[in-house]
Amino acid sequence: MALPPQDERTLPAVVLHDVDKRPLEQVLAEMQALIEAHGHVIVACSRAVPAGVERRLHTIRSLLESDRIALFRPDLPPLGLAVLARQLRQLASCDLSPGVLASAGRLLTHYIHAGALLGSVARLDRVPVGLKSHAKSWVPGSQFGVIAHPEPQLVRIGPEARLAGPEFGTCMLLARGQLQSDWVTAALAPAWRVQGLREVRLPAESADWWGTGKLIEFCTYLPDLPVLYQLVSSVRRSRCHWCGIDVIGDRCVFCSATAPSYENQLQLPAG
Repeated sequence: MALPPQDERTLPAVVLHDVDKRPLEQVLAEMQALIEAHGHVIVACSRAVPAGVERRLHTIRSLLESDRIALFRPDLPPLGLAVLARQLRQLASCDLSPGVLASAGRLLTHYIHAGALLGSVARLDRVPVGLKSHAKSWVPGSQFGVIAHPEPQLVRIGPEARLAGPEFGTCMLLARGQLQSDWVTAALAPAWRVQGLREVRLPAESADWWGTGKLIEFCTYLPDLPVLYQLVSSVRRSRCHWCGIDVIGDRCVFCSATAPSYENQLQLPAG
């Protein structure tokens, strides 16, 4: 899912359709063209897509023998992933190197709160669900507030229902499925003191990810490019010892090399 631009500097997204269904040669040529046009490609892929999609992406990367393709599959619900992809599109207009930009995805996930209002948790397997909640999900009219990231939470909706949210200023997106409720807009958004709220269409993978089509998915995030840039630029950078690209953290998102460990190396005696 490619969200509309957040501002005039947000770069457009390229949506790879039916990666696992189209002929391999066709998808391969499409990826090659993207690399030639842009130099590096960051692929943000939901964990809710079929396993064949990930296999096909790894196959393409292997056949192209390219360290310029970063495959990024954060443990975020579909709407949260769409928000993160847009934040990377915002940052792509700045003076960040490809390795730092791709590494920024892991950093920015910490500032995303993603969840949903569900009409049932009977098939929810992304968040721990107790036996009582499973039993209550069969009661007609029951609804549940669920946070999947950054920390799992689950409450049955009632007058005292509370979900812990961000402790900093955010905006909220929500996407309506087949559930009718104003709890997110009337109760949750004010409790979290969101600074803006917009509605978008529901991502295609949301029903599978949450285990039901009776849902309203929501996500809070940092919307402003200067704030995002300050967060990323303030983190220490290092150079990948294998491919030489600048990265944030201890793992290169392009060649997958990890920083060498010196803890177990032989220490020579002094003198």
